[in-house]
Amino acid sequence: MTGSPRRIAAVGAGLTGAVIARELAEAGFEVDVFDSRHHIAGNCYTERDGETGVMVHVYGPHIFHTDDEDVWNYVNRYETFLPYKNRVKTTVGGQVYALPVNLHTINQFFGKAMRPAEARAFIESQADTSITDPQSFEEQALRFVGRALYEAFFEGYTRKQWGCAPSELPASILKRLPVRFNYDDNYFFHRFQGMPENGYTAMVERILDHPGITLHLRTAFHRVQTRGYAHVFYSGPLDGYFDYEDGRLGYRTLDFERFTFKGDYQGCAVMNYGEASVPYTRITEHKHFAPWEQHEGSICYREYARACEPGDTPYYPIRLVQEKALLAHYAGKARAERGVTFSGRLGTYRYLDMDVTIREALDTARQFMAAVAKGEAMPAFAVAAA
Repeated sequence: MTGSPRRIAAVGAGLTGAVIARELAEAGFEVDVFDSRHHIAGNCYTERDGETGVMVHVYGPHIFHTDDEDVWNYVNRYETFLPYKNRVKTTVGGQVYALPVNLHTINQFFGKAMRPAEARAFIESQADTSITDPQSFEEQALRFVGRALYEAFFEGYTRKQWGCAPSELPASILKRLPVRFNYDDNYFFHRFQGMPENGYTAMVERILDHPGITLHLRTAFHRVQTRGYAHVFYSGPLDGYFDYEDGRLGYRTLDFERFTFKGDYQGCAVMNYGEASVPYTRITEHKHFAPWEQHEGSICYREYARACEPGDTPYYPIRLVQEKALLAHYAGKARAERGVTFSGRLGTYRYLDMDVTIREALDTARQFMAAVAKGEAMPAFAVAAA
C-alpha cells in the first residue's frame, strides 16, 4: 500500500461498507466508498413506487430482527424502526397454512384439535426414528416431522429454492426442529423486530452522510486500485476480487415478476407456495411490509429461484462440496493479500442476516482501529470464510 495512512477504501455501499466507512470516518480516516451499482444499500435497497406510493424492497423483502441490543440501538440512530412481525403463510393443496409449522398448522393439516403435549407426541409418532444420524436435509426433516409434513411444507419449496433434491443438501440447512407446539406464528424469535419507517435506503444514506466519506457509485473497484490506499475493506464477491481466475463460486439468484393490483391482493406480506408444481417460491405484497401506511394500489412480486450466472445478482451461497473446495482455494489467496480485509456476505461467502452483517462490520472497524493504534497489521479476513 502506498496511499496516505489515513486514506481507506470501502468496496460496496451496502450495510457492511457503509457501517465500516462511518466508524472509520468518525475516527478521522478519509474513506472512499465504491459501488458498481447506481444506488446505495446493496440488496436491502428500498424505493417508493411513484404510482402507488408503496415502499418497495427492490431485491426482495428484508425484515430486521435481532437479539443484539447494541445493533438495534445503532440502526435506530439512523432511522426510526416501527414494530413489524413477519407472519408468513403458505398455500399447499388448495389451503392456506401458517408458517413456521405450529400447533395451528398441525391441527389444520391433520384435521385434529390437539393440545401441545398431544401434538408433540403425535409428531414424534410420525417421525422416522430409524434415522439416528441425519446427513441430508431430507433425512433431517423426516426424522423430526415425518413424511406428511415434509412433503407438504418442505420438499417442493426446497427443490425450487435450491435447484436440487433435498437429499443432496446437508442436514445443517435445517438447523433446528422446524415445528412449534403453540400458536405463535411470528416467524422470528428475536427480541427486537421492525421495519425502518422510511426504508433501508434512507437509513444507509444517513450512515454514509459524513464529511469524511466520499461516495463513488457506478464505479467498479479493481484489485490494482488497492495500491492507492492504506487499507481496503472489500465486501464485493470474493472470487470477483481475483477476476474469477480459478472459477466462480456458486450462488442462487432470484428473478422477480412484478405485477400491480388495485386493493389487497393476498392479505399478507408473504405467501409461500410449497408445491413443486408451482414454479415460483412465493408472492410478496410490499405494502404489507409497512402496515402503518395506507395505499389503495398494491405492488406484488412472484419470486423464482435459479442458478446464478455471470451478470446476475448473487443472493444465497450454495456452499456444497464443490463450492467449499473452491472457497478454501480463494480464501487461501485472500489471506496472502496485504492491506485488504474481506468482509460481509459476498466477501466471506456466507449468508448473513442484516443484524449479523452490522455487528461484524462494527467489530471489523473497531478491530482495525485497535490494530492501527498498536502498529499491527489487520488480518485479511475479519471473519473466516472457510
